[in-house]
Amino acid sequence: MIKRTLVHETWGDHAALLARGQTDTVGSVGVVVPQVVDIATPTTPLVLQYGATLEHVAVAYETYGELNSQGDNAILICHALTGSAHAAGAHDKQQVPGWWDPLIGPGKPIDSNEYFVISSNVLGGCYGSTGPSSINPVSGRPYRLSFPRYTIRDMVMVQKRLLDKLGVTSLKAVIGGSMGGMQVLEWAAMYPEQVRSIIPIGIGARHSAWAIGLNEVARRAITSDPNWQNGNYPPEQQPDAGLGLARAIAMLSYRSLDSLEAKFGRERVSASRDLLGVSFEIESYLSYQGVKLVQRFDANTYLYITRAMDDYDLAEGRGRLAEVLAKMTMPALVMGIDSDVLYPEQEQKQLVEILPSAEYARICSPHGHDAFLIEFPQLAVRLRRFLKAVT
Repeated sequence: MIKRTLVHETWGDHAALLARGQTDTVGSVGVVVPQVVDIATPTTPLVLQYGATLEHVAVAYETYGELNSQGDNAILICHALTGSAHAAGAHDKQQVPGWWDPLIGPGKPIDSNEYFVISSNVLGGCYGSTGPSSINPVSGRPYRLSFPRYTIRDMVMVQKRLLDKLGVTSLKAVIGGSMGGMQVLEWAAMYPEQVRSIIPIGIGARHSAWAIGLNEVARRAITSDPNWQNGNYPPEQQPDAGLGLARAIAMLSYRSLDSLEAKFGRERVSASRDLLGVSFEIESYLSYQGVKLVQRFDANTYLYITRAMDDYDLAEGRGRLAEVLAKMTMPALVMGIDSDVLYPEQEQKQLVEILPSAEYARICSPHGHDAFLIEFPQLAVRLRRFLKAVT
């Protein structure tokens, strides 16, 4: 059971961490051991959507619960842009709970006593899966910009290979928010016979000009940093300023005007009138978020993943969008966030209007797009009810 917390009185990562930390310990999956498996070899290479071939692809993943003998009690959890496979529990040396820990575990809405829950780091990620920061086995050096361009569909194809290796025959549900929601919808389009229900959160059927524009500005921030060196920076010397600025740009789109105003307003951290100094609390917050991302993420990976998000269009190569969505007949719970300025509710409502078996649920929050990582009590009620109804 999830304890209700006043996350509206906190902010951002602090709100998310508070919400994650205040769950009953009896519902925890405990210490989780991350795993890595190769899903492509020279004899079974991975052919990407744009034609490139990878002969070695490692996938980092975590599982919670046990797969039944039929292989059909599985639920796949898909992460967002800078997320990882660590969705629940804690690692031995890092006690920070997974990013959806309040929702996954014994007795929780995504019940690991009942379901075999899988969460994997996407193709091209930098948390154990093969991507631009990985070592190219041919050259012995990081791929960097020699890594082939990939798409959301390629991410899903890699997940499918992982599930095949794990013995999964059918998915009770595929669930994810933001970029994770893109993967959810691609699963329904690519492998409808294996997906019994879908739960996309805070996403639409294609990336809008607004979202693409924000990503482009973020990429320019990275590539304008002299330390980027055309992508050839050493691992220990990232383009910190550029990646930090990219994160600041993104953070503004993840929140809302009301939440920024309520938390920061015009509060100052300094009385200084230095033209280039940090005067306001919002400036300090954005700088802090940039530093945190630089410590855990790779700049080239950010370029690749945002390109994959911009390329996302559910209808591309499949016909008219209405025809594509009409073929996705499995039950769907589409969730939108009332304060989301990055992927506004109208995008989710468009999905519900066309999907044959869809229902809509609104998450009410001042936190903007990131509410799917914060508003756990609201998510819990909707997830529990929907999953119990799916046969």
